[in-house]
Amino acid sequence: MLTLATAALTALPLALGPGNPDREPVEIDRNAPVISRDDIVIHAPLNHVWRIQTDVEQWPAWQPAVHSSVKQTPGPLRPGSSWLWSTDGLDGITSTVKQIEPGRRIVWGGPAQGITAVHVWTFTPTEDGVKVHTEESWTGDPVTANTAVLQQALDASLDHWLHHLKQRAERCP
Repeated sequence: MLTLATAALTALPLALGPGNPDREPVEIDRNAPVISRDDIVIHAPLNHVWRIQTDVEQWPAWQPAVHSSVKQTPGPLRPGSSWLWSTDGLDGITSTVKQIEPGRRIVWGGPAQGITAVHVWTFTPTEDGVKVHTEESWTGDPVTANTAVLQQALDASLDHWLHHLKQRAERCP
């Protein structure tokens, strides 16, 4: 069950809120029963790391849990852009960009299987690469019913995602 939960919830980098970067930043739900935060330093140029993370159709090439990802809107990601994707045991997830500051921050979202997740990514240049920070919150009946298991699943999901992103960015110039 934990494996399925981890795989399914890896597929939920979701967010709610306005899509205009000139407005207040969209944030996680700080009152959610499940919240996870993680970060990593990636030794690669910012534009390279950003391009890998935001090329959603290429996620299956470097995220083992992601089986497919197809953009529903053409062009680069922007507020309102959406994509349909699947991961182990969970098909037909639609995520939509809610807020984006190219090269700096992206928030995307859309509810799935009774869970509302808010997922925020930030990218900060460092002397030797990029610090990638991610935080995510989950609310909804499934989360309330099984908080401990889903907390563990989200923690593992974010950790795996960041390490796979680091491997891809540092391996492929």
